[in-house]
Amino acid sequence: MSNAIDVEALRAAYLNQVFDEVEVTLNAEETAAYAVSCGEVSPCFTDPSDPDLQAPPTLPASLHPGRRRPKGFPKVVGLGMDAGKAVHCHRPIRPGVKLTAKTHMHDIYTKTGRSGRMVFFVNRMEIFDPEGQLLASADTSSVVRERPEQ
Repeated sequence: MSNAIDVEALRAAYLNQVFDEVEVTLNAEETAAYAVSCGEVSPCFTDPSDPDLQAPPTLPASLHPGRRRPKGFPKVVGLGMDAGKAVHCHRPIRPGVKLTAKTHMHDIYTKTGRSGRMVFFVNRMEIFDPEGQLLASADTSSVVRERPEQ
């Protein structure tokens, strides 16, 4: 019996469908503290009283959806690991603004390494302001190294 993940079937069934939506409003003091912890020094990131206060570019990667996978997504057998994060900022994210974060499975792909086939899953969280403008997208990648056939 094969434990191989059918990547094409998963792509057809799950890509680009929003499976999680959360609302969040950032607090100015917490946003500034986060920026300081990341090594930011500009007052527009670190000073809650700055009129241009905005979240640092890495903050979207720290937001988490309520679900990690779409409903009905099959259990994936193998060794799972974090495969990285990527953030793309489109507009400043301001504390005090009610944001909507929508998550969808953006990509599923494979690579073959020395230890065998690895399957990568990329979830993309897109963050919108109340007018529906895209402010940022944050990709979270995970990888599963499939168990070799016995």
